[in-house]
Amino acid sequence: MQPSTAALLGVRKGPAVASLGLGMSDAADALRSFRESCPRLLSRADASGLTRTGDWTAPCAAAATWPAGSEAAFFAQYFETARIGPGDAFVTGYYEPEIAGVRTRQPGFDIPIYGMPPDLVRGWSADTPESERTGRAPLGRYDETGAFVPYFDRGEIEDGALAGKGLEIAWVADRIELFFLQIQGSGRLRAPDGSIMRIGYAGQNGREYVAIGRTLRDRGLLEPGQASMQGIIAWLHANPAEADAVMRENKSWVFFRELTGDGPLGALGVPVRGGSSVAADPSYTPLGAPVWLSLDRAEANGLWIAQDTGGAIKGANRFDSFWGAGDDARRIAGGMSASGQALLLLPKGTVARLTTP
Repeated sequence: MQPSTAALLGVRKGPAVASLGLGMSDAADALRSFRESCPRLLSRADASGLTRTGDWTAPCAAAATWPAGSEAAFFAQYFETARIGPGDAFVTGYYEPEIAGVRTRQPGFDIPIYGMPPDLVRGWSADTPESERTGRAPLGRYDETGAFVPYFDRGEIEDGALAGKGLEIAWVADRIELFFLQIQGSGRLRAPDGSIMRIGYAGQNGREYVAIGRTLRDRGLLEPGQASMQGIIAWLHANPAEADAVMRENKSWVFFRELTGDGPLGALGVPVRGGSSVAADPSYTPLGAPVWLSLDRAEANGLWIAQDTGGAIKGANRFDSFWGAGDDARRIAGGMSASGQALLLLPKGTVARLTTP
C-alpha cells in the first residue's frame, strides 16, 4: 500500500526549472492561476507534508507584481523541481459540461439537481470501536432511531429519498448527462430560452465512487479503446434498460450550488482555468503548487497548477487536467488518458529540507 503522504513516500530533487523548456504562453497562464491560488496557499496547511505556509511567502509576493512577458523567469527564480516516489504519472481530463436544464420544474425537465442536504453530517457509527475513531469521521446521517448510518446512495436518491425536502435547485432533462456532470463537478444548465445557470460542487454523499467505464470494460461490454467518456455515454444511451443499473453501481452522488461569479471553482475556492488547472490528491500534491507534466499526450504536456480535487483522483502523481467548456474541451477531456512523468515545483529550499536525513 502506498504511504499516506508525499513526504512519507519519498522526495528526490529533479532537474532545474530553467531546463524544462517552459513556453511563454504556458508560463503566463500558469502564473495567472498560481497568483489566484496564493491567498489559499498562505492561509491553509499542506496535507502532503511537503511545504510549510511560510515557504510560499516569497513566491506569492513576487507573483503579485511580476511583469508580463517574463513569466518563465519567475518560475525559474522561485522554484525547484521534486519527484515524488518514482514520478510515474497518470492523467485524465475533465471539463465544464453544458446540458439542458431549468430552474423550475416543467414538462421534459423532471430530474432534480439537489443542493446540500442539512442532514448530511460527519459522525461515527455505534459499532466503530473507540480505537478506530481516528482522523476525519465519515459522512452519513442520523436515522429515525438516532443511529449514525451511511448517507443515501445514488439509487436511493434517484428513487426519491430527498424528494419533497425543498433541496431542488434545478431540473434537467437527461439522467445520463447529469451523471457525467456530477463526475465533472461543475457545469452549465441551458434553458430552452437560452439562459444559462452555472452550478458548482457543493458536497458529496460520502459513498464509494465506481468508475463505470472500467465496469463495462471488465464485463466485456466495451472494448479497451471504447472506454472514453464518449464511448460510455454512447453505450448507456444505446442500452437504456441496463443504463440505470450500471450508473447506480457508482453510489457516489454530488450536490451542487449555483455559481454567480467567476468560475467554475475548484477545491481551493478559486477559479479553475482550462489548460492551466489540474485536480490532484492533496495528500501528495500541495494544492496551489505548480506541476510539470511530460506525457504521451502532447496536449497535456507543460505546466499546470493544482487547484482542485476529485473522488477518483487518488495517489501520488495522479492528476485530472481541466480543459474548460465547449465541444473541444469535451472531446479532449473525454478522451484524455495519458501516462508519463510528473514533477512538482516547490519553493526553493524545500527539497533540501525534505531530503536531509
